Amino acid sequence: MALALDLDSRVLTLALARMVDSVANSFLVVVLPLYIGRAVALPGFIGSAVAVGPVSFRLTEALLIGVVLSLFGFLNSLGQPFTGRLSDRTGRRKPYLLLGLALVALGSLGFLFLADYVSVLVLRGLQGVGAAFTVPMTVALVNEYSAAEERGGNFGLFNTFRLLGFATGPLVAGVVVEFGPYAVRGVTLSGFDAAFLVAVVAAAVSFGLVTLLIDDPEQLAAQAGDDLSVAIRNRDGPGLDSVFALALVTVVMAMSFAIFAPLANTINERLGQGDLLFSVQFGAAVLANVVLQLPIGRLSDRFGRRPFLLGGFVLLLPTTLLQGFVTTSLSMVALRFLQGAAVAAVFAPSLALAGDLATEGQSGSTLSLLTMGFGLGIAFGTLLSGILVGFGFAVPFVVATAGGAVGLALVYTQVREPSAKPAPATATTD
Repeated sequence: MALALDLDSRVLTLALARMVDSVANSFLVVVLPLYIGRAVALPGFIGSAVAVGPVSFRLTEALLIGVVLSLFGFLNSLGQPFTGRLSDRTGRRKPYLLLGLALVALGSLGFLFLADYVSVLVLRGLQGVGAAFTVPMTVALVNEYSAAEERGGNFGLFNTFRLLGFATGPLVAGVVVEFGPYAVRGVTLSGFDAAFLVAVVAAAVSFGLVTLLIDDPEQLAAQAGDDLSVAIRNRDGPGLDSVFALALVTVVMAMSFAIFAPLANTINERLGQGDLLFSVQFGAAVLANVVLQLPIGRLSDRFGRRPFLLGGFVLLLPTTLLQGFVTTSLSMVALRFLQGAAVAAVFAPSLALAGDLATEGQSGSTLSLLTMGFGLGIAFGTLLSGILVGFGFAVPFVVATAGGAVGLALVYTQVREPSAKPAPATATTD
């Protein structure tokens, strides 16, 4: 059977390393707000009013927590095109990947010793810079390790493990913090200290996997060059460059996915449900991604990338819109699962298609546009969700659906596959 599992050990190693790294990063998304609220010395200006032109707001603890969390996302996302270009220019991936993992580990270690707000902000910013190195390097290596007829499946595998880490981290973090303090060889560790140590160990394990099992492709250094310009317009005809269009598509796809989480309290009140059902609804989308990324990626190797991109957006539009109007918890679970399936149909094939289109030696520059787009979509989606819900519960979902319609139009009119499509895989016998 053509879809039989035939895994490249190097891709599997990168997937495992990225999963462990995702555990460490998502761990801190849960731990840091609790840590800042309970154990961090906050600045004396908390509660002060600030005016920016006609708009005034108060500097609250929640705002300072939001600044810490968003700083990581923006430094991570906006730094990726620069680190990807640096990697392409020097013809190296592994040293930058190890540097990024070291910065993530160093930031987690710093939380054990520094407990004032400015230090926490600096350490989280350091981790954002570290993630800006790890993300484009790993996806570039997956691309370069993959033959065209295996690229979709390999990216599906990579995303599956990344999402498993992302989903597991918060759960483990909650347990570690809840059951602290811990006595270890006569030393007492608070729940927070234990959580930070787990994040350090996770980053160190990822560092070890990469050090021992990953090498730069042999031809990479020879392909390094100075012409790493990012095309916006199609060089062979009218319209946008396909990779740039895919980056825009990734932004609106991620925004549609991200608007749900900030509305937890509002959704629970509207549907008359508790936190457990909200967790099930949030997890349904993640579960769909975990289950479907690999098979969809492999199917895109056989039948092309574009049909899955189009189908994913066709499914994304109603599943996003209807979330703003459903009145039962079970309906929301079903819609979230289908929305996750739509995201799975878009993300792995889009990375694979960008890899198909990347010029030799430019995987870092090319694929970093999509990973940056995903990070920016998540950041802007969570921000806009909290603002737009003030105009009515359905408004964030309507706006996200409108963005999805733009994404569908971009895929249909601007995204092109290479003229030489991946050849269908065939079963072989020994």
